[in-house]
Amino acid sequence: MKRRDFINWVGLGAIISSLPVAIAACSDQTITSDDWQTVGTVAELDKDGQFSFKNLPSVNVLVVGTSKSENLIAVNPTCTHSGCTVTWNTEGNKFKCPCHGAEYGSDGQVQRGPATKPLKTYTAKIENNSVLVKQN
Repeated sequence: MKRRDFINWVGLGAIISSLPVAIAACSDQTITSDDWQTVGTVAELDKDGQFSFKNLPSVNVLVVGTSKSENLIAVNPTCTHSGCTVTWNTEGNKFKCPCHGAEYGSDGQVQRGPATKPLKTYTAKIENNSVLVKQN
């Protein structure tokens, strides 16, 4: 076997053997509709009335409320227009995008453009001092 052929086979073997690792690293780790995922604690929630949880690459949740709230609000805080991170406005009871001024209601629905798609929402609950979410 010629040196060039040997190097080509070794290189091809290295690429093929690393393919499963590359696929696993790039796979989307989203919350499926049947799975509850712990995203924080009641203490974190009660501290500011909200907290963010980001588990790269794709799970990104903003939870709003307190341990005494009847309904927790949980959304993916990525603006559907510009990709900026929206913030919760307590006075207006809505999410606002700092980049282009889009506004979303507490249910994630667009109230003011330029965004046209709603925020992704999650069902949230408190269980044993943990805050859990699952995709709607």
